Amino acid sequence: MLIRILKNPVARKRFSRFKSMRRAYASLWIIGVLYGLSLMAELICNNVPLVVRYGGQFYFPIVSYYSEDVFIGSGKQTRPDYKKLMMSETFHASDENYMVFPPFPYGPFESMDPQTIPVPDEVSLALAPEPVIGTMDVGPDLTINRSRNAEFLAGKGQIGVNGKNLHDFLTLPEELLQSINRRFSNQAAPYGEFIIVDHSGKKVMVSLATFRERSQVPETIRLTFQEITDPGEGQLSIRFNRSLHPVTSKPTLWNQIPEDQARRLLTLIASRFERPVDDYPVTIHNRNYNASFIKEEVRFPYPPVKGHPLGIDGAGRDVLARILYGLRISLSFGLMLVVCSMVIGVMAGAVQGYYAGKLDITAQRMIEIWSALPFLYVMILMGSVYGRSFILLLVCYGIFNWVGISYYIRAEFLNLRKRPFVEAARCMGVPPIKIIYRHILPNALVPVITFFPFSLVGAIGSLAALDYLGFGLPPPTPSWGELLFQAQQYRWAWWLILYPSLALFGVMLLGVFVGEGIRNAYDPKQYQRFQ
Repeated sequence: MLIRILKNPVARKRFSRFKSMRRAYASLWIIGVLYGLSLMAELICNNVPLVVRYGGQFYFPIVSYYSEDVFIGSGKQTRPDYKKLMMSETFHASDENYMVFPPFPYGPFESMDPQTIPVPDEVSLALAPEPVIGTMDVGPDLTINRSRNAEFLAGKGQIGVNGKNLHDFLTLPEELLQSINRRFSNQAAPYGEFIIVDHSGKKVMVSLATFRERSQVPETIRLTFQEITDPGEGQLSIRFNRSLHPVTSKPTLWNQIPEDQARRLLTLIASRFERPVDDYPVTIHNRNYNASFIKEEVRFPYPPVKGHPLGIDGAGRDVLARILYGLRISLSFGLMLVVCSMVIGVMAGAVQGYYAGKLDITAQRMIEIWSALPFLYVMILMGSVYGRSFILLLVCYGIFNWVGISYYIRAEFLNLRKRPFVEAARCMGVPPIKIIYRHILPNALVPVITFFPFSLVGAIGSLAALDYLGFGLPPPTPSWGELLFQAQQYRWAWWLILYPSLALFGVMLLGVFVGEGIRNAYDPKQYQRFQ
């Protein structure tokens, strides 16, 4: 039947229309190439070498299994760690021994050794300014009688602050004024904090201590001011190598640190190369800074570095390998699911539409009952009984996913069963199965073909969603949804969010483009309107 469809001039015309839509045709080729690359993932991303030359013989671990005993005579029948074998003295005993690894020598299940990941051997000295805290004693008319370390509000010395009115420096909110008046009225008042902005635009937090009634009315009230800085504002970082030389282009602030404090900082920096050290206070130009010592260490997940262009996940596995193998699983699952669902749906819809009558009504009621079953609960129940697996997930999805296509096929058969060519076949004594298969089905496949790409996109998205929720493929199976689930746990790991999302979005978008092209090719009126 497929050969007859391909030879059909109408089918050829539709394919020509599809080819003329460049976006859809290019998307089909891109999906095909990506799927082909994913099928050859072992030749692209793998921690197993393609070829091993050892002891004068050639081995091909990519296609054959070799135990550890073959190479080192340990008696173990387990698969050897080829990377450790390549670095061993036994392997380097002969210059003729060598291994050829794929372009990305990392497998989807391999956990990286932190010592093999290149990180700069440097210590960063981070200097963060400490917020300035000061106090002012003010009278009932808000005249400043005495101040301590509050000159930052006026930008002048203490002599210029004392005797001035608080309104000269700050715009006081009504709530703060009421709280001050309650204290000068000798009324109990709770602790209060107010964030205000001075005349220079600087944010300041003003706090008032808890006040209780006294025997005499207070003459002054103390206000505490704390400078508010945005996170990262004023922070400086200077990187040092093991020679204790700054590698920052212009460490101007370092040259302004007093000599005794600079020597102490260098001592702490040298110690940080070997062990963690505590923060250290530094004073530069009468401004207090908190000095912290940061040495980059490998902790998973780890951002993209040389050799791992897409980063490393929380288990130390290469994200590129996980995405590539996940592409193969996603597309394979989608294709198998859609094909199985459409075969079942076509068979069910064809029987209902051709025979109609009581059989059709009974089957429709049964399908409605079946489609009302909660798929997710069934999936959880089956997974808890039989364990999660690719086949179980495919079966559970397949027994529910065929319902939609059966409706379309049923409608097509109900429309075609009374056509003259079908009646003529019946009059000639053609068996019903042959009428369904040879005469009606080829003319009823339009919805199957047009819905195929969209069903594939839906299957890929559903698999990713189930893996994200933890009801999909069992770990450590490579999966885009599992990477996105890790991204939820490590929200700072942007590479776990970006790259799997781009892969999922890209494949689904390409599938939609292909489906749009097929739909337009099978709808001449719509095709002409777009043209």
